[in-house]
Amino acid sequence: MNFTRWSARLPGTQRRAAARTDDVVPTPDRLGEGSVPAARAERLTDEALPVPAVDELPVREVLDRVPALVALVHGPDHRLAYVNDAYVAAFGLRPPGEPAREALPELDEIGLLPLLDQVLRSGKPRTVKSRKAPGGRSYTFTCTPVTEGDGGGGGGVLVFATDVTDHAEAAERLRASERRQRETAVTLQRSLLPQELEEPDDLRIAATYQPGGTEAAVGGDWYDVITLGGGRTALVIGDVMGRGVRAAAVMGQLRTAVRAYARLDLPPHEILQLLDGLAMEIDANQIATCVYAIHDPNEGRLVYASAGHLPILVRDESGVVLRADEPTGPPLGTGGWMHTSGSIALGPGSTAVLYTDGLVERRDEDLDEGIAALERALSGATGTPQVVCDRLVRSAGVTADHDDDVAVLVLQHPAHTGPDSELFRIAALELLGGVEAAPRARAFASGVLTSWRFPVDLHDLGVLAVSELVANSLQHGTPPMRLRLRRTDRRLIVEVTDGDDHLPRRRRAEPGDESGRGIAIVATIASNWGSRRTPGGGKAVWCEFALSK
Repeated sequence: MNFTRWSARLPGTQRRAAARTDDVVPTPDRLGEGSVPAARAERLTDEALPVPAVDELPVREVLDRVPALVALVHGPDHRLAYVNDAYVAAFGLRPPGEPAREALPELDEIGLLPLLDQVLRSGKPRTVKSRKAPGGRSYTFTCTPVTEGDGGGGGGVLVFATDVTDHAEAAERLRASERRQRETAVTLQRSLLPQELEEPDDLRIAATYQPGGTEAAVGGDWYDVITLGGGRTALVIGDVMGRGVRAAAVMGQLRTAVRAYARLDLPPHEILQLLDGLAMEIDANQIATCVYAIHDPNEGRLVYASAGHLPILVRDESGVVLRADEPTGPPLGTGGWMHTSGSIALGPGSTAVLYTDGLVERRDEDLDEGIAALERALSGATGTPQVVCDRLVRSAGVTADHDDDVAVLVLQHPAHTGPDSELFRIAALELLGGVEAAPRARAFASGVLTSWRFPVDLHDLGVLAVSELVANSLQHGTPPMRLRLRRTDRRLIVEVTDGDDHLPRRRRAEPGDESGRGIAIVATIASNWGSRRTPGGGKAVWCEFALSK
């Protein structure tokens, strides 16, 4: 091939000067006043030698001195016409005239030959960034079409490769560092979430957490299930704004605080009030949304408070989905707001879903549209809580490369029928009158526990607990008073309520004291005991006995 017939041009140098000036130096009489001699013209003197124009430089000599790798191929099978010295130094001598597949196997190995076809067909340059060639070095390849200068037809491609190994290695080190940071944050996040969910007697629960895709930093989504005793269960889900290890660390502190506050058995809005103050102390610049809810099987309702979080969705046994919209306060960490509690029915056969914004929020959709889509998915979701949980995640289009964290908590209040119904029973008695209420309560408890076919030792312990709790209420409480007995498949629960909000505490009674032993006796014989204030005023004191399996 005659190399001089080719107009080989480096990328970015394909335009020639629109006009050229003569080599003759203009005389002063040919210059207008204030005019400047042409840039291409040279003033010849004894001290200065003429400088050749760019067009006069030998193309081969220029390309041989370029530090980048240059190769020229021509024809549909890309026969090799030329490689420069840098190319030879990188890959060795290459036989001219041979097709690129045989002459330039390194380009074939990195998949560049199809790109040569595209450039030859389209007549447009193409660039491929940072491809690793044989030998381990990385190059950015620019393929530029060239044509014969004399109009003889045919065409070729100029391959121009720049060594970017240092940049590629730096980028890989940066990606590796980001992967390690992400893995650290994900590990921290997962370690702070509950490893196993607590299993309440009256609820079936499942949860899932999926971090954002590999390009997104992990967020602060979290959830928890806390058994409060007396058959009641606290459920919480939240989202710390921001991403990375800091968000995960703040999440862990809030989750730990929630578990501690839950032991106080306070109403949901009071729990959020405490969390709000704590969030400001942890980091005044960090805010979080949260829903704290309590399920009481005796009431068949879910009492909740929300700090800027998305609404709870409840599907009743007929498939109708309700949205618990109100009340909702600002996120935790904003301060100056008095949260309030609301409630929504959650009877037997119902399913509730608590979730974070990653499940329903999309950049190209309104948030309400995402919630509405989740409602539609929930209305047709049946099966176990885990099945429902997985179905909701799939319906929302959450994949491994999702751009946000997703946390979902699904709880079901099963409707017990058939043989199971015998394992879940409840009986209640209004404590009317004076001191005669105590023997009446003992007789009632004895009859109920006998009908529930408890063994003699558990029967006697249950009657003793009823006697002590009723006596304590009669002595220190005020009407109305009520005794309630509940059994589940795992435990017997005794609860007494009255109108006084003074909570009893366990104390050590001295030998001469005439009171103070009732709660101590209950705490000794029962598996667990506790007390709480009731929403309408007053208190409830309870104890429970584990059933042998």
